[in-house]
Amino acid sequence: MQTTVKTAISFAGIGLHSGQPATATVRPAPVGSGIWFKRTDVAVGQRMIPARWDAVNRSPLCTKLRNNTGLEVSTVEHLMAALAGCGVHNAVIDLDGPEVPILDGSSAPFVRGIMATGVQPQAAPVMAFEVLKEVTVRDGDAVATIKPSNTLRIDFEIEFADAAIGRQTKSLVMNNGSFARELCDSRTFCRQADVEAMQANGLALGGQSGENAVVFDGDAVLSPGGLRHGDEPVRHKMLDALGDLALAGAPLLGHYTGVRAGHSLTNTLLRALFAQEGAVRLVECTGDMAARLPGHGLHWGEIPAVA
Repeated sequence: MQTTVKTAISFAGIGLHSGQPATATVRPAPVGSGIWFKRTDVAVGQRMIPARWDAVNRSPLCTKLRNNTGLEVSTVEHLMAALAGCGVHNAVIDLDGPEVPILDGSSAPFVRGIMATGVQPQAAPVMAFEVLKEVTVRDGDAVATIKPSNTLRIDFEIEFADAAIGRQTKSLVMNNGSFARELCDSRTFCRQADVEAMQANGLALGGQSGENAVVFDGDAVLSPGGLRHGDEPVRHKMLDALGDLALAGAPLLGHYTGVRAGHSLTNTLLRALFAQEGAVRLVECTGDMAARLPGHGLHWGEIPAVA
């Protein structure tokens, strides 16, 4: 069955790039409505922004959505991953500014908030997009592919010159609570040189090593407390990919592979998938198919206690 949240859940913090206070409140929504953001700080005009691939204003540093009047919300990927990973299909997120709060840099606080409040079944079957043809997009040495699969699987590979990151790979099927157990507590990360460059250009103003991001410098992990996982960077890239794939507008049944891929390339992949005739179809999920969707079977004991 489709689901929404049982009651409103609020998350308060700062925006990673703006450095400004931000509050996001996830509210229940009707069957078939999908996920929407609502800019509550805007007094007039179209305040609703769809969480959908064709509303993405592509950016390399975060996922940004824009409605047809130009109103935007940014850094939506960690919350979108949490909603997908908890199996929430319908929700409205009230946002009091242009950016979702970064919290600890992972999806874990969102997951814990959603699961503590509870997920409400709704009286309609889940609809999902079933991938029928393999689609690949490239940008330099970055590659993203999606191909047919009876569940959502994510494979990812990264490689950085910094010895503390190096080359990392991971593969995970996204059902039976695997997102919460394996990925949701992995934090956003960057190189120290990138932090300095971004802040010089008015970005990452809310970035705080050890509180909401992992910072690397060569063979050193600068963040106090170190890593939550030895391969935390690739896990976070997979978290981002789940959040970006959730912008399909319904759960995906497909095998995604990312090699050095980022937010923009994953969105390019979704655009190519929906543009190619016969590459994807919308199906009703019942029984065994519904049991293979992200979030199915998740319970509280699987959620990491870090958040």
